[in-house]
Amino acid sequence: MRWSPGNNPDVEDQRGSSGGGGGMRFGGRGLGVGGLLVVLVLSLIFKRDFFSLLSGGGTDPNTPAQGPVQSSAGEEDLKSFVGAVLDSVQTTWDAELPQQTRVPYQHARLVLFRDAIESACGYAEAATGPFYCPGDHKVYVDLGFYQELKDRFGAPGDFAQAYVLAHEIGHHVQVLLGTEAKMRRAVEQRPDEANALSVKMELQADCYAGVWGHTAAAHGILESGDVEEGMNAAAAVGDDRIQKMSTGRVNPESFTHGSAAQRVSWFKRGMNAGRVADCDTFSE
Repeated sequence: MRWSPGNNPDVEDQRGSSGGGGGMRFGGRGLGVGGLLVVLVLSLIFKRDFFSLLSGGGTDPNTPAQGPVQSSAGEEDLKSFVGAVLDSVQTTWDAELPQQTRVPYQHARLVLFRDAIESACGYAEAATGPFYCPGDHKVYVDLGFYQELKDRFGAPGDFAQAYVLAHEIGHHVQVLLGTEAKMRRAVEQRPDEANALSVKMELQADCYAGVWGHTAAAHGILESGDVEEGMNAAAAVGDDRIQKMSTGRVNPESFTHGSAAQRVSWFKRGMNAGRVADCDTFSE
């Protein structure tokens, strides 16, 4: 990818203050919108506030960083890169969302943390992976995840990293369009369909990441091999791939994000079309 370093005001660096607290661990996958739907279902079924269990009674999510940030040159370059990607993704939605849907775009914020963080959606550890919280309109990322994306999931490359962030901003777009609220109501009415609805939400976010990729390509930001890196990343985090890697078996009924083939297909659809209207995963 072609990008220029700089400071993005939408990035909050909390690497010096994150960690501590208790709470529930969601190993291996992001909490995200899909995860929140599952937690909502558990709350409804067991008539217990599982959202409160996510919070370890830790710090205020808006608390600024405490103390100096110890960071390597490589990590600082990565911070600059994700800030540039965030700027590109949100600049795209600044233009495309009102033009295509007549809904104004409102910027999300990106929170960088280490090890653990308290958000409006509860407590999360780095093992949960990047996630978007509808409660505070923020994306949370531990920069160490990108090394895991390369080493554990076999998805190297800067556009693979960019795809992950664009996917999370896709969840923010769902909130602005009212899709996330509709899905919460649908889960309340049909809790047995929570996993299927979560998959549709995640695949739509993949498609929205592709919409940004379409615009990035049109603006000459992408380089040879970037699209392939994005598709490889989408496939690498498919439910079937992760289940096979972690348990040796695949259980489609437990999917919450979609199969590798589904994720690649919807990402490509967004890349090819560049239109929000082509990302209607709920009609298929």
